[in-house]
Amino acid sequence: MSNLPAIDNTAFFKLSYGLFILTAKDGDKDNGCIINTVTQITDTPKRISVAVNKNNFTHDMMLKTGTFNVSVLGTETPFSVFQQFGFQSGRTVDKFAGAQEKKRSANGIVYESRYANSFISGSIIGSTDYGTHTLFIADVTEAAVLNAVPSLTYQYYFDHIKPKPQATPEKKKGYVCKICGYVYEGDELPPDFICPLCKHGAADFEKL
Repeated sequence: MSNLPAIDNTAFFKLSYGLFILTAKDGDKDNGCIINTVTQITDTPKRISVAVNKNNFTHDMMLKTGTFNVSVLGTETPFSVFQQFGFQSGRTVDKFAGAQEKKRSANGIVYESRYANSFISGSIIGSTDYGTHTLFIADVTEAAVLNAVPSLTYQYYFDHIKPKPQATPEKKKGYVCKICGYVYEGDELPPDFICPLCKHGAADFEKL
């Protein structure tokens, strides 16, 4: 009877051109970052490819240890997760520090369990240098579905999760009463102008 972790084939249906949390471990330290390229490349044996920016410390951990986890994020993922993990990982940062819920796969690496719909563990068998990124090829050692929430695509992230930029309100031209805040809109304030609210004169106005 095999003691190897189970591989749930339905976990691979969760993969999409979306956003994932990639995690690796070096010694006692877990780290992670957001990536957007995970692909199943063969069915037998189960293999995936993962593209990782070389500026990420997680990339260095993977080169050193040869193992990693991919958490497939679901559509319920809040923006705070992207603020926490970011698209880069640093040497002095533990992205899981303070996490209330830490779960580890059979390879001992922490994976995101709260907002992921599945996770996949990989054992690296090869890599190719593509300038700014390394493409890792890995045998899948474990795969599990965590829930039925749909996978998060890039488009869904931009449409529903990433905050929309706030339009800069057009600055009004005119003068404001320093006493009550009344705004007189115009290029020039008449010298004999009287505030209609507090009845103070033009001397108590300042230009916006």
